[in-house]
Amino acid sequence: MTVMKAMLAAAVATVALSAQAQTLPTSGTLVVVPANGAVVHANDQVTVTLAIEEQDKDKAAAASRVNQKMNQGAAIVKKADPQAVLKTQGYYTYAVYPETAPLPPGTVAKPRVPTGWRVGQYLQVTTSNLAALPKTVSAAQGVLTLNRLNFGLAPATIRKLDDQRIVAAYQNLNQRVAAIAGAMGRNVNEAVIDTIDFEGSGNYAQRVNVTGARNMSADAAAYGGSLVAEPSFEAGETTLNMGLVAKIRFK
Repeated sequence: MTVMKAMLAAAVATVALSAQAQTLPTSGTLVVVPANGAVVHANDQVTVTLAIEEQDKDKAAAASRVNQKMNQGAAIVKKADPQAVLKTQGYYTYAVYPETAPLPPGTVAKPRVPTGWRVGQYLQVTTSNLAALPKTVSAAQGVLTLNRLNFGLAPATIRKLDDQRIVAAYQNLNQRVAAIAGAMGRNVNEAVIDTIDFEGSGNYAQRVNVTGARNMSADAAAYGGSLVAEPSFEAGETTLNMGLVAKIRFK
């Protein structure tokens, strides 16, 4: 008799829990759903930063060499890649002082006199001609130094991919709403979009590899520079993300 009572009590408890789980109300529920869409595209633009720095006891002499080499380097780049957009920037002049030993306590320090000058400037080159990039950089390195190189997408390409980002984000939203409806035991057709907030923001994940060497470039030699072997570049790809937040109401 005791065993029968225990089994009966367990059965009643199971039925009660089952009924309780099935009676969760979902009618009129408002669900906030985040979604994200991503589009991957090969990089088709590069920004190269070239530099020149000279040191001399004579500030004017150092500045003169910087100006001359920057003019030569810019001319080399224009010849190697006529479609490139050039921008000079970051001209600097620093005094170089000798190292001094710590002074004894109470000693008055004399005014420091510079022993030399550092003068430099940067040249920013933006181009979509990736096929000619190794030759262009190699030629420029005969006079200037390669400071930085960043691959990315051209503005026209980003605008072209904007529609694809929106479609990808909206598809992801539909997938999530279907999953939520299934978990709630509701038909996805009973879900109505109340609000969608698109937050378009591109996250750029560039990967740049500089490896190997190829044939020599003679362009720099015409300007008195040294021959530099052509580097090898891998442009990589960029991932553009678009996030959205939607309010979904179930009938």
